[in-house]
Amino acid sequence: MFNERIYNFSAGPSMLPLPVLEKAASEITNYNGSGMSVMEMSHRSRAYQEVFDGTKALFREVLSVPDTHEILFMQGGATGQFAAVAMNLIGSTGKADYAVTGNFSGLAAREARKYGQVHLAADTSERKHTAIPRQDELELSPDAAYLHYCANNTIYGTEWDYTPKAGCPVVADMSSNILSKPVDIAGHGLIYAGVQKNMAPAGMAAVIIDKSLAGHELPCTPTILSYKTMIDKDSMYNTPPTFNIYLLGLTLQWVKERGGVRGMEELRELRSSILYDFLDNSKLFSGCADRSARSKMNVTFRTADPDLDASFVKEAAARGLVSLGGHRIVGGMRASIYNAMPVEGVRRLVEFMAKFESEHKI
Repeated sequence: MFNERIYNFSAGPSMLPLPVLEKAASEITNYNGSGMSVMEMSHRSRAYQEVFDGTKALFREVLSVPDTHEILFMQGGATGQFAAVAMNLIGSTGKADYAVTGNFSGLAAREARKYGQVHLAADTSERKHTAIPRQDELELSPDAAYLHYCANNTIYGTEWDYTPKAGCPVVADMSSNILSKPVDIAGHGLIYAGVQKNMAPAGMAAVIIDKSLAGHELPCTPTILSYKTMIDKDSMYNTPPTFNIYLLGLTLQWVKERGGVRGMEELRELRSSILYDFLDNSKLFSGCADRSARSKMNVTFRTADPDLDASFVKEAAARGLVSLGGHRIVGGMRASIYNAMPVEGVRRLVEFMAKFESEHKI
């Protein structure tokens, strides 16, 4: 048991900024003199409407979302969007391109096949998803309704360092790197992100959609997944995830006060460079992803011995460095270093890695 905050390297749900948690705690029973918690408020009340409007405005400001795009807060997380994207967008041609560079983009493509034809513009499975295809490696269809890619792959530790171009709208799953750097919003027809990694507690997806793409959903589309309906109802067709939206607002304010996404980008560069610099000079640990495709959010690494990996994870946890085990699909280790991870947490991790290596020389 720990009597103080630990360093949580979980891929999600993940760390939230401590000031955000403390602010929420101070308001948990009485928000802004209302005499009640945000969790108890009617989503139709004036008090909550101010919370909602403030969060949405901050989201637009921090990510520089243009007026051409609408911001939606939808339930079901990113997994719900696997279906929503296809049902809302694939109908124009009945076909879509998917770049499969990891587990979740593969799941998204599988879901989309229920609603139309899916062509794989890229599939890095033969390379064990350790690389990201370059623009000239993408096999794009001339009649695709959209191109879908996952901007950061949490399981395999790879990240796109560019926005792919296509002759159709580009759709991105940015669940694990949104708010960590500036984003080319105009270069995307739609961006979605599960909030449990960089923004808020699990249970919601934030969606940024070019408004011209809405209103063409398949007849089978559930009303709650219709982008047109959600735009028309300002994400309140039904009761929205009110507390998630409130905490997202607090996180956005925290990001803004620390230099916005530019400030977050500087921190992600620092955190990842500390960890990768150690890995590149280690004789015990090795990184899993190709250097050209390394994620700056999820750093995957391992030793040559799975039993030694397990010992490392166990000993690290005893020192307050928790959730370092790799995903069950790939094993090894994974350090998720999202916006809320202090730089000191990464330094502590590297210090322990050096100690562990000195005790297990090969």
